[in-house]
Amino acid sequence: MKTTVCIRLVFVVLLSYAGSGLCAPLLYPSSETFTQQDAAKMQTTASVLSPVYGPLADHVVAKFDLADKEGIGIDIGGGPGNLVIELCKRTRMYWIDSDINPYFLPKFVETAAAAGVGERVGAVFADAQALPFRDNYADVVVSRGSFPFWEDKRLGFAEVYRVLKPGGVAYIGRGFSENLPVETARTIRDRQKQGGKQGPPPYNVDETERELRSIMRSLKIKHYTIHRPQPPGSEGINYGIWIEIHKRGKT
Repeated sequence: MKTTVCIRLVFVVLLSYAGSGLCAPLLYPSSETFTQQDAAKMQTTASVLSPVYGPLADHVVAKFDLADKEGIGIDIGGGPGNLVIELCKRTRMYWIDSDINPYFLPKFVETAAAAGVGERVGAVFADAQALPFRDNYADVVVSRGSFPFWEDKRLGFAEVYRVLKPGGVAYIGRGFSENLPVETARTIRDRQKQGGKQGPPPYNVDETERELRSIMRSLKIKHYTIHRPQPPGSEGINYGIWIEIHKRGKT
């Protein structure tokens, strides 16, 4: 199994690099900065959020009509790969889990294989600010909960836009999709509060929206929409914020 995992990781990197340079140099993993202990802590957080990923995948697939689509999708900061696996189950696409902590990746490949989607996933170490993919590479880019941790958010979103194919779409955000049942969302938020430091860092949704709009203006990206889910009955529950970005042009 270890040999298979290594081959898969190397293959994805070579495939994504072929035929193009990068807009920024590849950053390599650091065993001191990104540790196995960090990955284990994230696994604990992911277990609290496990009810989120199925509905989010349903939402993304329906919103962008992906059920019968073929192509390549990337989850930036996918960590354990929960969203990638759920998207794989619902589409015919090939999905790549990219994360800056390399300790997530071998376990992710094993989990994907156990879920029956191992032949349509890849895993690659990647910094969101220096993605190791050629220009116009991906049909879809997604990310849930990653962008607040990008040191340079403007550069991160520039990279997202660069790797998207013309006609491609990105759906980047934090929180929940609008189809997540309200009681599920309430339960998750309550568990996060009880978890103290394990919970999400506090943030102001209005300020986050202003920041995202400012980044889009600075990058001259015009075709985007900000979503702030608020399903009926969800008053007082933070459902988060998402940005939908379209890269115009023909594939």
